[in-house]
Amino acid sequence: MIFKTLLIASLTLSSLMAITGQEIAQKAHDRDEGDNSISNMKMTLIDKNGKKRIRDLKTFTKDKGEDKLKLMFFLTPADVKNTAFLTYDYEDSNKDDDQWLYLPELKKVKRIASSDKSSSFMGSDFTYSDMTSRNVSDYTYKIMKELTVRGDKTWQILVTPKSEKTIDETGYTKSIIFVRQDNFVIIQALNYIKSGKKLKYMIVKGLEKIDNIWTATEIHMTTKKGKKTLHKTIFKFSAIKYSQDLQESLFTTRTLERGL
Repeated sequence: MIFKTLLIASLTLSSLMAITGQEIAQKAHDRDEGDNSISNMKMTLIDKNGKKRIRDLKTFTKDKGEDKLKLMFFLTPADVKNTAFLTYDYEDSNKDDDQWLYLPELKKVKRIASSDKSSSFMGSDFTYSDMTSRNVSDYTYKIMKELTVRGDKTWQILVTPKSEKTIDETGYTKSIIFVRQDNFVIIQALNYIKSGKKLKYMIVKGLEKIDNIWTATEIHMTTKKGKKTLHKTIFKFSAIKYSQDLQESLFTTRTLERGL
């Protein structure tokens, strides 16, 4: 009995060790993230002095085959109310993701150019590029080690862009990600910013199983230079519902202009 237990443990360890960084990244990318979802989102911006600005949003997502559509409306405060953001996140790495931002004060929909995707999304520590998923084929992956993060076994993986185009679009020269071994959720990441010798730390502070789908409910992104914190952003999600009746016609630039 003891021998059998040791043998099973050994086989499990061997199977884990046999997996490659590329395979882990693909499994993380392919995991079920739900479809036709609606949620409330609170964005908290914290400056270097600890001063907070809070913004409330409504979000909608829909899978269109392998591609994902995402729509976000700013509800409060007054200075960003009715601002809206639309993303077409394409699976094909040869196709640039499409993004549009509606600015109510200008009554104009602005298309986000590839050259602008490494810039800040609405004053946050997330870039426009961060608002889409990474194409697995655009990077190389190397398992650095296995370690426990906040009680969960993870793989620590070095992620390196294959091209300067990817570096320019994301603004990151490399990343170190931490992927949970039990569910393939990326729970932590360290992003090396191309300019300014700065680092961005991403931590998933809240993770829940909703409708049998592992769902990030709280995400922190902190920009640092050395030990000094320059800025921090917190995304908090609530009232998350999957399998909603969302039509593809909702995800258009016309909806951005029309509003909720």
